[in-house]
Amino acid sequence: MRGPDEQGGGAGGSSADGGGSPRGGGPDGGSGEGAAEGGAEGSAAQPPRIPPPRSPADDSEGAAGPCGRSAPTEDRQAPPRPEPAAPAREPVQLAQQPEQFDHRVLKSLLGAWALSACSAEETAAVEGHLSECGACADEALRLRDAVALLHPEDSLDLDPALRSQVLHGCMARRAPRVPVPEWAAPYDAEASRLDALLRDMADEEWLAPVRLRWFDGRHREKRERDTTVAGVIAHLLAVDGLVASALGMPDPLDVAAASGKDRTGDGPGGTGARDGVSQPVDPEERTERFWRADCDVLRTPAARRHWREQGHALLRTASFASDRTAGVPVPYGEFTLPVRDALLERAFECWMHAEDIATAIHYPYTAPQSTHLHHMVDLAARMLPETIARRRRAGLAGPPRRLSTAGTPGRALHLEVEGDGGGDWYIPLDSPAAAVRPGDAVAHVALDDYEFCQLAAGHVAPAEAMAGRDGDREAIEDVLFATASLSRM
Repeated sequence: MRGPDEQGGGAGGSSADGGGSPRGGGPDGGSGEGAAEGGAEGSAAQPPRIPPPRSPADDSEGAAGPCGRSAPTEDRQAPPRPEPAAPAREPVQLAQQPEQFDHRVLKSLLGAWALSACSAEETAAVEGHLSECGACADEALRLRDAVALLHPEDSLDLDPALRSQVLHGCMARRAPRVPVPEWAAPYDAEASRLDALLRDMADEEWLAPVRLRWFDGRHREKRERDTTVAGVIAHLLAVDGLVASALGMPDPLDVAAASGKDRTGDGPGGTGARDGVSQPVDPEERTERFWRADCDVLRTPAARRHWREQGHALLRTASFASDRTAGVPVPYGEFTLPVRDALLERAFECWMHAEDIATAIHYPYTAPQSTHLHHMVDLAARMLPETIARRRRAGLAGPPRRLSTAGTPGRALHLEVEGDGGGDWYIPLDSPAAAVRPGDAVAHVALDDYEFCQLAAGHVAPAEAMAGRDGDREAIEDVLFATASLSRM
């Protein structure tokens, strides 16, 4: 049973200082004379207790007792008192919330609050209620977790490496009778990714305008050509025919000539293979000839079917005789590549032209998986010495400064490609066949792996490439322009 001094205002209960217990009685904080007597008896019978919180006015005028008397000295020397809690809690009392914000209404607002769709007043009311109601707090936490699932940060497209991972797992459990060679895996993966993009397109999107871009190394300028989605696939079909011809398969240009639709020759069949004349090996000339042919594949989704059938035939032929076909030369006009590098080059073309198509139809497209990307970068780096020498013969690159011999290596450039698909290469500058060492590097160029591929595709001009450069400026310029000269339609 509580004494009179605990039920009344006790110390600090006068109306002058505005204090008083939050559970106090009358407006003066006490209950009359009984409270004063109870306070006196308590002081004589037991040690002085800690007085309740006081307002700042008490500190300047001295502590007052329940009836205005001065408090004992022992009270003023008591240990520090806790901070007053009652005034701070008054603004968030549920009883002070507007009538429309009762428990039922606040619970119904939890979904909108989790979606950040409440007004400022509703948000304050809900958050104040969550500190008092455990059931609503648990429900709010569940709703917040659910909202996080509605806004995924990652792309909805599958990881480019997922296909290879699934195939690797399947082949580990059951080895294929005729496995795809490792050097053909990048083409298999990139052709499949492009095919997945084409399969989801509407018929009218096949006529969507696409702009092809590349760099003319001879004239040191960018070139562009407008076509359609179907025209891009026809371009891939025509250039893939170079690999098909090298492997003894039908050339799509021969098929167009034999059908009587090729309008480039004098007769109804043009200059096709049935006339004993081979088709051109320059990729741009082949594409122009195929585009001039009156083929249905240029206007309909049939282009995808013809292209995929030819791609599957290429992979089957390469897989059945991988040992004999890997080194078969494939002419590209100014240079020649073995089949293993030619299919890697075709994988690079599939990726770049897939990005061209994705840009035209406003669809996101990601880079290849890092292992395949590294092989593509490596091919471009291995092609640079011969490209520099070819440009030098055409008067487009600086002359060699150090004639390399068997015991004297030539100059080199350290090409550093950063990223998961990158690495370090030392590019000979004075002779394609020169043996170079890290100490022979006279310049250093650093690029991101994606930026390097964009430069090799002709989508970025050498002067615009975001590259770190250090050393011989002429050597750096020769390598950057040679990289961009690898591009073509």
